[in-house]
Amino acid sequence: MPDSTLSDSGLVPHRLPLLASIDSPDDLRALAETQLPELARELRTYLIDTVSRTGGHLAAGLGVVELTIGLHYVFDTPEDRLVWDVGHQAYPHKILTGRRDRMPTMRQQGGLSGFPKRSESPYDTFGVGHSSTSISAALGMALAARQRGERRQVIAIIGDGALGAGMAFEALNHAGSMDVDLTVILNDNEMSISPPVGAISNHLARLLSGKIYTSVREGSKSALRAMPQLRELVGRWEEHMKGMVMPSTLFEELGFNYIGPIDGHDMHSVIKTLRNVKDMPGQRLLHVVTKKGRGYEPAEGQPVAFHGVTPFDRHTGELRKGKGKGPSYTQVFGDWLCDAAERDVRLIGITPAMCEGSGLSAFSRRFPDRYFDVGIAEQHAVTLAAGMACEGLKPVVAIYSSFLQRAYDQLVHDVCLQNLDVTLAVDRAGLVGPDGATHAGSFDLSFSRPLTNLLILAPADENECRRMLRTAYEYPGPAMVRYPRGTGPGVAVDRDAPALPIGRGELLREGREVALLAFGSLVTPARAVAETFDASLANMRFVKPLDRDLILRLARTHGLLVTLEENAIAGGAGSAVSELLAAEGVSVRLLHLGLPDRYIEHAEHAQQLAECGLDVAGISASLRAALGQPGERHPGAAAQGA
Repeated sequence: MPDSTLSDSGLVPHRLPLLASIDSPDDLRALAETQLPELARELRTYLIDTVSRTGGHLAAGLGVVELTIGLHYVFDTPEDRLVWDVGHQAYPHKILTGRRDRMPTMRQQGGLSGFPKRSESPYDTFGVGHSSTSISAALGMALAARQRGERRQVIAIIGDGALGAGMAFEALNHAGSMDVDLTVILNDNEMSISPPVGAISNHLARLLSGKIYTSVREGSKSALRAMPQLRELVGRWEEHMKGMVMPSTLFEELGFNYIGPIDGHDMHSVIKTLRNVKDMPGQRLLHVVTKKGRGYEPAEGQPVAFHGVTPFDRHTGELRKGKGKGPSYTQVFGDWLCDAAERDVRLIGITPAMCEGSGLSAFSRRFPDRYFDVGIAEQHAVTLAAGMACEGLKPVVAIYSSFLQRAYDQLVHDVCLQNLDVTLAVDRAGLVGPDGATHAGSFDLSFSRPLTNLLILAPADENECRRMLRTAYEYPGPAMVRYPRGTGPGVAVDRDAPALPIGRGELLREGREVALLAFGSLVTPARAVAETFDASLANMRFVKPLDRDLILRLARTHGLLVTLEENAIAGGAGSAVSELLAAEGVSVRLLHLGLPDRYIEHAEHAQQLAECGLDVAGISASLRAALGQPGERHPGAAAQGA
């Protein structure tokens, strides 16, 4: 286990002398190759120390320490372009590219992003956060270099889990037909976040271990010694079989020169192979085998748990858990899913490679025959559910809001157009704190609200989330429940609570002059604001269909309606209210509060809400401004008036 060597200031101390000398890859390239294994040890120590304090992604970065050092040592970065897929593994890259002393600010407001980010460093050549984009982006860069007559290397680094997504193969298929210099490095650690599933990962793992191939190969050596012509025929058969089992044929058929696999933790082998690859023309794919969590025993033993971590004790590996008010929304979903599956054998659970994050761990153990992790393939997950629904099953797709964006066409065409009975449990809706803009669920209400046949619900608390999941599941058509990351206000969950009446909100408070129409997570801060301003407060519950009667009644009895949502203002729930009032010919002052027309960077969730003017102080300031009361409007408030 590494020494505890991080100083309180976050600067690298004298006990890590090689790392302390690296302020850029130029410094790295000045080292002797014999010094690189020691640098790798120091880099792992520093990575563990910093992430133990800040939290973040750990296991993936530990697995690519030697590869990262090798890439910057051999290639002339940033002139040569490194394109990291997803970016979970890019912390060592950040440390070696001038951001070492800022690592203690990782994922904090004003600090380093948890993912590669173009505005942060010229070494971050492509901003990422979602998987399977690296080969497409790298090919685009390589083609741009060719177009301009520039000579540079472009290298995409992609994991075996991300390689299973359709976009990666679309890019490989295109790249193989191009006359372009491009290197794809397959980081094969047999893990994406959860263990990868599917034929491709199995293919890479099996290689030449098949019994048929082995027995024919060994048996032919003795049986065919005296029969040279037949031995030649069987030899050709062996080569054919080898091509069917080895990954080389797959990539070479796509036009890539396949190299590997090599040990990604053997520094000498990594350096030597990268130098050879650098001198090769055309498209090449280097297969590197690594171990996620390498060099830190707790992460090696629990790579899933140490994929994304809260701060932890670096000596014991014990994670420090926050003091939540109750179960997270993810846990509420997981509990409901298991209970519903007990009652209905038609229920199927589907997730695109996010078993633990989406709350399906218990379901996968209790109902393994009804659980499908499709890998990093969001489009397939939604259409798979559509096919099941066609045959009378009741699939539930657990998916993050920002990942649902990738399956939009399938949601439109395969589910809603056919009015199929698919339930979408949309986690991480709204702002997501330290994961920042790449993972924020800022747009799901805006892009889903126009879809015909789709029921859309947004819970105000944990118990309402449970009731909405039941409501959506019992609804005989497509339905979506969108809930935030983390815990709610701490409302106890009644596991036997009934479903909600479709399209009906609830009036929580009767007031004067102002009516607050709150959707989902913003009901809680709206309560405090309503008390201060003696305003009416409605928990709208449904984004589609809206509670028409409640909205019209409040519009006719109040001078100002204020809509609140943790979603982009453009096209969101507030827009739906405006459309309804316009269609009914009702004229009333409107104030829409929600996420502004900009991306909200990483910070604590409360800080992000304050930045957007969606905490109690921000909402109150916007309301005072709308009412012409003394006081300045909150500088971060995002509002649209009508």
